[in-house]
Amino acid sequence: MLVTGVEVILAALTAGAGAGVTTTANTAVVDAYQGLKELLARRMGHGSATPAVAGDLVPDVDTVPGIHQAEADAWRTRMATELSLSGAAGDTEILTAARHLLALLESQGALPVAYQVDAREAKGVQVGDRNIQNNTFS
Repeated sequence: MLVTGVEVILAALTAGAGAGVTTTANTAVVDAYQGLKELLARRMGHGSATPAVAGDLVPDVDTVPGIHQAEADAWRTRMATELSLSGAAGDTEILTAARHLLALLESQGALPVAYQVDAREAKGVQVGDRNIQNNTFS
């Protein structure tokens, strides 16, 4: 599956914000998340990550109770457009920072698991998206 720069950055922002609201986030994660936001703020023409700008870069829609899915989708759409137009999605430094943050979160088990499968006593199991399978059991 091909993952674009926009998808990597959005995943890192979302996961970083999710980890940042917990009390268990370590200094390395917090620093990596803040660093990514600062790089994005500079690249997107905001100078430095002031509270207003940083707030725009933080996907609170995924982490704050009471925020609706429509708002989350609107944030993702707006950010995807800004990341593309600003060139941030192709910026090597930003992509490296985003991947670093995701790696830190993954090493701590802080990334959500896409699938949890219990396949005991199952036949012909596939895990993932868009699979096609034809089975003949006797």
